Amino acid sequence: MMDICVIGIGYVGLVTSTCFADLGNKVFCLDTNEEKIEALKKGILPIFEPGLEELVVRNYQSSRLVFTTDYDEAVGQAGVVLIAVGTPSGKEGEADLHYVEAAAAGVARSMTKPVVVVNKSTVPIGSGDFVVNVIRKNLTKDLDFAVVSNPEFLREGSAVYDFMNPDRVVLGATDRAAADTVAELYSSLKCPVLITDLRTAEMIKYASNAFLATRVSFINEISRICERLGADVKQVALGMGYDRRIGHAFLDAGLGWGGSCFPKDVKALEHMGAMNGCHPQLLRAVMEINKDQRRHLVQKVREALGTLQDRKIGVLGLSFKPNTDDMREAPSIEVVHLLQHEGAVVKAYDPVAQAVANHYLTGVEYCQNPYELARGADALVVVTEWNEFKRLDMSRIKSIMRQPVVVDGRNIYDPAVMRQQGFVYLSMGR
Repeated sequence: MMDICVIGIGYVGLVTSTCFADLGNKVFCLDTNEEKIEALKKGILPIFEPGLEELVVRNYQSSRLVFTTDYDEAVGQAGVVLIAVGTPSGKEGEADLHYVEAAAAGVARSMTKPVVVVNKSTVPIGSGDFVVNVIRKNLTKDLDFAVVSNPEFLREGSAVYDFMNPDRVVLGATDRAAADTVAELYSSLKCPVLITDLRTAEMIKYASNAFLATRVSFINEISRICERLGADVKQVALGMGYDRRIGHAFLDAGLGWGGSCFPKDVKALEHMGAMNGCHPQLLRAVMEINKDQRRHLVQKVREALGTLQDRKIGVLGLSFKPNTDDMREAPSIEVVHLLQHEGAVVKAYDPVAQAVANHYLTGVEYCQNPYELARGADALVVVTEWNEFKRLDMSRIKSIMRQPVVVDGRNIYDPAVMRQQGFVYLSMGR
């Protein structure tokens, strides 16, 4: 077992810290946000993630998790320091590394012994060399260190499970002993460990997310063609997925991808390619198709109602996917904006994301449940496929709507059943 420091207690940092602590390590959770650290000491988490709160409380009470804002306390005792700070998109889609730079400089100034510094943040190709240079520049003592790239592959909504049951662990390093030290942290998880150079490890993360985003945009392109030709995209995806070369994952047509990873990473990879003499046409198409799906949904609502001016539209779901309150790059943001731009009055309901959504949306009336949302609505729009929405009393919903129009952006309902119940029902690619 090791003493570990994790810098940046956001989504990736908190899950990583807590899971490493649950594996028996002592983990110093370091963040410069004092309010966040004090809240965590009281068991109040900054994110919603199934199963995480229980693990945080248990490991904090067992003293395996230490929450602090003090670099000297956290870094000084750790043999491995993981940097898990944000890398937001810049104006051209490039990844902004100023948080990474600040964390690396803080590590250098607080080191009391040799450490292995791990880039856990999603960082551009070459960032390992960047961190090495920042640490060298800010070292106050003549101490050895090594930098390892260890990209994360966590899915929001199942991040704890994904951490404990990884498909693989990717490590990039020029120092094999440092890579082996980090590999030891994962040894109890019994998964494949791939050790590469720094730049290859960094590219594996970007390439993986870009490929998954491409699969989603591909099936959404097929869904538009299905609509025009009278095919059912759900059956098309089912038939495709039985081919072992293809598989069923990430072939759900709908409103496309959002969240903190896919949009940022595809943009960043496109920017890196363009700035280095490539012409990343596929990545650009993947992003444009994704944006088109939100416009297409709003077009369906307009066609069903004739006009959106002064129409009351209920939006079912706000988070970018179920089982999270994450609103970053959520399709709902663009859908609500487009509806409001055309004069609609927008109401919304989400089981967990409404407090967070308030920071992203304006002029929206939030409801306490789907039935309050449906009352007097001219149309309901399904934006996030929460399980709660799949089990609604649709006869009750129909009885309290002003017009029985449902536009299903996630294809969670059966078209034949919905029409039998008297709804004007429109979905994606069916």
